[in-house]
Amino acid sequence: MTPDVWMILAFAGLLIAGVPVAFSLALSGAVGIVLGLSPDMLATLGTNTYNSIAKYPLIAIPLFILTGLIFERSGVALRLVRFAQALIGPRHGGLALVAVLVCMIMGGMSGSGPADAAAVAMVMLPSMTKAGYPKPFSATLIAASASTAILIPPSVALILYSIVVPGVDLRALFAAGLFPGILAGLALLVPALIFAKRNGWEGGTLTADNPRLSVRATFKEALPALFAPILILGGLRSGLFTPTEAAVVAVAYGTLVGLFLTRELSLRDLWELLGEAAIISGVVMLIIALAGIFAWAGTMLGTFRHLAEWIIGLTDNGVLLLILVMLAVLVAGMLLDAISIYLIMMPILIPVMQHFEWNPVWFGVLLAMNIAIGQFTPPVAVNLMVTTEVAKIRLEHTIGWALVFVVAMGCALALVAIFPEIALWLPRLLGYNV
Repeated sequence: MTPDVWMILAFAGLLIAGVPVAFSLALSGAVGIVLGLSPDMLATLGTNTYNSIAKYPLIAIPLFILTGLIFERSGVALRLVRFAQALIGPRHGGLALVAVLVCMIMGGMSGSGPADAAAVAMVMLPSMTKAGYPKPFSATLIAASASTAILIPPSVALILYSIVVPGVDLRALFAAGLFPGILAGLALLVPALIFAKRNGWEGGTLTADNPRLSVRATFKEALPALFAPILILGGLRSGLFTPTEAAVVAVAYGTLVGLFLTRELSLRDLWELLGEAAIISGVVMLIIALAGIFAWAGTMLGTFRHLAEWIIGLTDNGVLLLILVMLAVLVAGMLLDAISIYLIMMPILIPVMQHFEWNPVWFGVLLAMNIAIGQFTPPVAVNLMVTTEVAKIRLEHTIGWALVFVVAMGCALALVAIFPEIALWLPRLLGYNV
């Protein structure tokens, strides 16, 4: 067998053995270097790990992670829930609609599905359970809705995509992800409202325990939270700051909101959140850094070129190959996190994308939608793990509901694939390079 085959087999074997993705990438890359190049080339390990994370746009990732944690601790999710409840009122499926809307708005602040899922689940699950929704349904709906966070800007996944794919404008990616993200949320609402109506979950009557909230009062409370996405996207559109600088602005704004407006954030809390964000960011950056070894070895050995040529040789039909690629990414999304998928698969998919002349912005949104589906699809469903932990139920109890929402979001994915302008019209309108 050739060295690149040994490298791929080593990576697969390490993953099966339970070795963390970051170390599996590094060790398999080292195997490829030793067998295909020279043991002396192991001296490049340090340089490759450093070069992988020495990129200015990556600064945005830990900052947006911190933004999500700050808004979660500041009571923003609760205020958004109360405002959405006031708008919608008590009706069959009302809380399901609230959960989806709040997840989408929170996604516009944090860019992180798990953080979004945790914040909304802690606020919404008790209310939904009290209204008659089964816990497995509620946990799955929130996990699926939170997955839209990697589509609705700012998105950590799209930031990474802009780094690994040369020449892609991150602002165009952010704009392109907005309407597919909204479409995905609407697609999730359809089965949620149907099942709520059919099963009689959440009656439509006002009671002492279920009063009608004031729209004006709850809007005033939620106004700082609603202004956050406008601040971030407006600043990007106006050119006031870059996507990386937008992350700094988001942290500063969230801190001011928590300390002086909601007053639910203290300096002690802020110090704890800085540590928590550092830990989460450290895990993300470790994966990116050690993936640099695998990427360098694969490039030097020609592994990625060989795999791309093999994929292109499967069929001359671009539509059929796009379907196969989407299925492959969907399966990968069930097993790996978004960052690992981008780092492992994009060196292979970039030549395929260029061969069939797929628009890189549109293709990036399709990949993100696929990965979003994987975030709530067992066996490794990171968002679902978060919500089931909050709900105190077992993951396997949610599998049936997860399949329902997979089909729903899959329909949204198909629409974006068939009609690329769903993603591309907004960045074109804003004058970005697509």
